[in-house]
Amino acid sequence: MSGSLINLIYLIAGILFILGIKGLTKPKTAVRGNFLSALGMLIAVVVTLFTINDVDFTYVLAGVGVGGIVGVVMALRIQMTSMPQMVALLNGFGGGASLSIALAEYVTRTGINPTSVSDFFQPTAVAASAFGEGAEATIALMSISLTVLIGAVTLTGSLVAFSKLQELMKKSYGLPGGPVGNGILLLGALAAVAFLVMNPGNTMAMVAILGLALLLGLFLVMPIGGADMPVVIALLNSYSGIAAALAGFILGNTVLIIAGSLVGTSGLILTRIMCVAMNRSLANVLFGKMAAGGETIDADEIYDGKVTSAQPDEVAMLLETAQRVVIVPGYGMAMAQAQHAVRELADAMESKGVEVEYGIHPVAGRMPGHMNVLLAEAEVPYDKLVEMERINPTFEDTDVVIVIGANDVTNPMARDVEGSPIYGMPILNVDKAKTVVVIKRSLSPGFAGLPNPLFAMDHTLMVYGDGKKAVIEMTTALNQL
Repeated sequence: MSGSLINLIYLIAGILFILGIKGLTKPKTAVRGNFLSALGMLIAVVVTLFTINDVDFTYVLAGVGVGGIVGVVMALRIQMTSMPQMVALLNGFGGGASLSIALAEYVTRTGINPTSVSDFFQPTAVAASAFGEGAEATIALMSISLTVLIGAVTLTGSLVAFSKLQELMKKSYGLPGGPVGNGILLLGALAAVAFLVMNPGNTMAMVAILGLALLLGLFLVMPIGGADMPVVIALLNSYSGIAAALAGFILGNTVLIIAGSLVGTSGLILTRIMCVAMNRSLANVLFGKMAAGGETIDADEIYDGKVTSAQPDEVAMLLETAQRVVIVPGYGMAMAQAQHAVRELADAMESKGVEVEYGIHPVAGRMPGHMNVLLAEAEVPYDKLVEMERINPTFEDTDVVIVIGANDVTNPMARDVEGSPIYGMPILNVDKAKTVVVIKRSLSPGFAGLPNPLFAMDHTLMVYGDGKKAVIEMTTALNQL
């Protein structure tokens, strides 16, 4: 197969990647976008395999078989509510794959033939042309070492994100000095990169890059709270793309550079969008929790004697007479796995002539688009999912808003209380509706640690309990009216 034909096929694969990402920007075209991206990758992989000399297809087929089985089992067994964990884990796999490519290329080019772990700590005589000549050698060594660095950070950072989302890691840990400690790790890793470029045969430098990067990935993500996971997952996704693009430079593979660049840049754009949605800088997400500010806010003073509770059957009577209802899902809906129950409640309301829409905040849940994914699983029509910018102006004309666990993203303090930790964060203005129904287990604060004045407003009704159970009871009562 000629080089021109290979590049043409790679170009087609790249176009499919771009069309796939474009399709993923809208719920209606997301399935088609996913298919186009997968088709592009299949074409790229097949062409690459048949253009490499001395490929033992026994190992290739074994890898495809094992990977395919694992992938199918994960796809069938992982619930949609656990999709954030799945995405975090897959990001880690991507970083680990790029890391493995870089290490294998380094070992191959240096001719290292270790018989024990101690052999990695011994300087190795490297042929002058092992990495090329002049600038070519520098670029090759930079690509290898930076792929190891970014791939290792992605691997351990993603595993920590997975552990936090899966609630395997319930405490936050960090280095002494926080950002300072992480900065020292990063500077140490970059110094090792520079040393390796100047001394290609010094395997100690490669070991240092690997070890420091693995630690950096751990300590970057371990202190970060669960509510910031949408931003972290988007950033780790970008890291995995950047590592893949660098791996493409190492292998001289055009399509891997294209795919990695697309993932890396789209991940960075998404990270920026998520930070804007939270009105926080990326540095604030990575190096600390929501900044403390203003005076301490007493929850008892806000709630004492002002909170009105209601039963599901009382809410059902409100819904029967409503003309327009907006449902605002949050992480509480995901935890209760209430998405199907919510769809059934919406169906019951629509059968009585009620207009129903869903208000979606961009950072609700634990990953970008988390609420969209859950509601899509429950077959909620895409046109019913309305973004924050479009739904906010309609709340004043809404009879009832049903909030399911979305705490900080509906907290009026973000809009009204200057100096509060979340002041300036865009929220869903649910308090503008005629009646607000909040389904929540208790009055406990959200990630920001703030009480929510919404709960104590005169037109707010609190329904305490499990989200799924409460919604089912509302649907039952509504159907009986």
